[in-house]
Amino acid sequence: MADGNQEIERKAPSKRAEKALSAAFVRTVTKPGKYADGHGLLLKVEPSGAKRWVQRIVIRGKRTEIGMGSTSLVSLAEARETALENRKLARAGGDPLQAKRAAQALLSFEDAARKVHKIHEPTWRNKKHAAQFISTLETYTFPRIGKLKVSEVTTADVLAVLQPIWLEKPETARRVRQRIGTVMKWAVANGWRTDNPAEAISQALPKHVDTQKHRKALHYDKVPEFLDALKASDAGKATKLALEMVILTASRSSEVRKADWSEFDLEQGIWTRPALHMKSKKEHRVPLSPRVVEILDAAQKLGTGKGLVFPGIKFGKPLSDMTLLKQVRALGYDVDVHGFRTSFKTWTQERTNTPRDVAESALAHVVQNKAEAAYARSDFFDKRRKLMERWALYVGSQTSKKIIRIS
Repeated sequence: MADGNQEIERKAPSKRAEKALSAAFVRTVTKPGKYADGHGLLLKVEPSGAKRWVQRIVIRGKRTEIGMGSTSLVSLAEARETALENRKLARAGGDPLQAKRAAQALLSFEDAARKVHKIHEPTWRNKKHAAQFISTLETYTFPRIGKLKVSEVTTADVLAVLQPIWLEKPETARRVRQRIGTVMKWAVANGWRTDNPAEAISQALPKHVDTQKHRKALHYDKVPEFLDALKASDAGKATKLALEMVILTASRSSEVRKADWSEFDLEQGIWTRPALHMKSKKEHRVPLSPRVVEILDAAQKLGTGKGLVFPGIKFGKPLSDMTLLKQVRALGYDVDVHGFRTSFKTWTQERTNTPRDVAESALAHVVQNKAEAAYARSDFFDKRRKLMERWALYVGSQTSKKIIRIS
């Protein structure tokens, strides 16, 4: 041949020069045949004019031919690099074909995300959270990186997903980033990656301005006044009792509304809330003050003493959260039901010398530090009993009546 390249015949030379081909030859050759380069790399030209790379290689004693793609997609330099890697792997006892099949079988980001979603689905609190995980990825992530192999996703790809929504929809963006990270951690655990690109872009994104709105709370010294107004109102008996119990036990609204009579030991003054009803997904004991026991005695007289303590209008359904909120607003207080937990916490901080751990346990908060949590075995039950009795006395004994001083 004019350029010195030689077409492989049946009796190929015993020794071939490495890098015998040139980029110009690969681009211009049209004669059908196989043309050798080095490390078993061959350029195969079909009668149709199509050109592709193949490699003849011995894998574990067996002569094999590996397809390496079309010349329109794989350059001569790339083909040489792959051929060299394959040969090194084969000489070390590895199997380049197996490695190639594993790479081809590698999941796309979308497939990996759906796999992770299915794995984690049973652990989510409800179907809504499970649906949100995949729906946000479908909306913001799959259109951009869904078809990429999970091993090929870069920090630049993740940045391209997050930048358009990072400032416009900060909460959504944070959740999308977290969910991408969850998929990447799974890929790392499977040996498909060594890094998590969702964590590596912190410095590339601007800081979010904290616009979180906290639940509106009533100052603790106004709670007695509120309870006076509640008791004097014409609200339903169950509504008044439930709302007062929320305040006196510093509970979440759902924990009181979903309470079942089977959870209570009124003689011992203990309410054992099941893990199912707890945000922490851990069983939690609540000490009941004498006033709360009175509330429960009154609630028992309204029903059968079985099933839900505070049933709603619909059979088998608890009193609605909106019912409690409407009652609070109807009394003229622009606060949230959840805000009474803040009232309690502020009272413990300003009017008592209660240790922080005891107050946090009264609110059923979980210790976030794992090392600290490993040693924090006590639930401070006896100390919490005294604390809740003091809280009940404080909000029950104060009144909004004016005190007239007589000289």
